[in-house]
Amino acid sequence: MDRRRFVIGVSAAALAGFAGAIARQGFAAPQETQEMQTTQDKIHDMQTTDAEWRKILTPEQYQVLRKHGTEPAGSSPLNNEHRQGIFECAGCNLPLYSSKAKFDSGTGWPSFYQPLPNAVEISKDKSWFTTRTEVHCRRCGGHLGHVFADGPPPTGLRYCMNGVALKFVPGVAEPS
Repeated sequence: MDRRRFVIGVSAAALAGFAGAIARQGFAAPQETQEMQTTQDKIHDMQTTDAEWRKILTPEQYQVLRKHGTEPAGSSPLNNEHRQGIFECAGCNLPLYSSKAKFDSGTGWPSFYQPLPNAVEISKDKSWFTTRTEVHCRRCGGHLGHVFADGPPPTGLRYCMNGVALKFVPGVAEPS
């Protein structure tokens, strides 16, 4: 068994144990896909210091992207963004999600059913007395949000993102 499958398996088992009520509704833990690469033991492409991040980001962006914070539900104007375009990482401008994959999850955070190829990575998040699947920017390692297995087809996944961790670029087509 390779390391990624082991990490995902352990995460799935922990989620299933804590969220028994959800499991009874037929939901399963997210399975690793080609777009979901683990951040375990990963050195990110950007080697930016904490002081540099504090200069680059707003205090809210810094709290979410670098300190794994969460913005209040319903606070992001990106919840109501319905134009064609690309959602990029607010820290390093890496294209992360197409507007074509955005949907209204009713959670108060911008949600997507899949990231762009090679855009995000995942890791275990053991905060809040549970284990969740955390989503990071592949390039800078910034915390974006979490992925859950209660999304719409075709993936069945819900990438629940902090809007402050994203920036929207209207009219931009998906990168090839």
